[in-house]
Amino acid sequence: MTGDRPAGRAETKGARRPELRLPPLQPWTEGELQPDGDYDGLEFRDTDLTGQDGVGARFMDCALTGCAVGGTALGRARVLDSVLTGLRGVGTHLAESTFRDVELIDARLGGTQLHGAVLERVVIRGGKIDYLNLREARLKDVVFEGCVLVEPDFAGARLERVEFVDCALREADFGSATLKDVDLRGAAPLEIVRGLDRLSGAVISTGQLLDLAPALAAELGIRVE
Repeated sequence: MTGDRPAGRAETKGARRPELRLPPLQPWTEGELQPDGDYDGLEFRDTDLTGQDGVGARFMDCALTGCAVGGTALGRARVLDSVLTGLRGVGTHLAESTFRDVELIDARLGGTQLHGAVLERVVIRGGKIDYLNLREARLKDVVFEGCVLVEPDFAGARLERVEFVDCALREADFGSATLKDVDLRGAAPLEIVRGLDRLSGAVISTGQLLDLAPALAAELGIRVE
């Protein structure tokens, strides 16, 4: 034994967080996003990007603050070394996009499409996201902190070193997902509607296990009388 830790118990690896130091930024003054646009060192403040087409665009060392992104098309976009604060909107399209070294703070989003996306060293802090679609996505070193996720869809996704810290996880779908070093102990409530059999590779608390016991019993075909 080492200290009070039983020998042989696998330790869950924590997520590596982004270390962001934005350079002095220039205000963005153009009219609309452009497909495959290149945005470097820019500040988008209280900008209405609703319905605009930025498919394949690259954002590097940028700050987006208080922007409306309802229906904005950003599929295959790359968001690198950037801070996104107070984004709001429904139906933002970010399929197959890449987020690396990014902070998403106090978002109010619904139906965000991130299927097939890659998230690496990302912190999602505060806010509320409804119906987040992360099907077939790859998440590595991602932290959900102090936020509310309603019916998030992780089906078929791969999660590695992902943490849920003081986060509400309601009716989550982990069907066919692959989990490695995923820490769910900070999720309250922890509600899983599909994919209980995919939780190998995750750590939960004793209290969460008791809460999930009826669903686990049903999943395993165990009758409790």
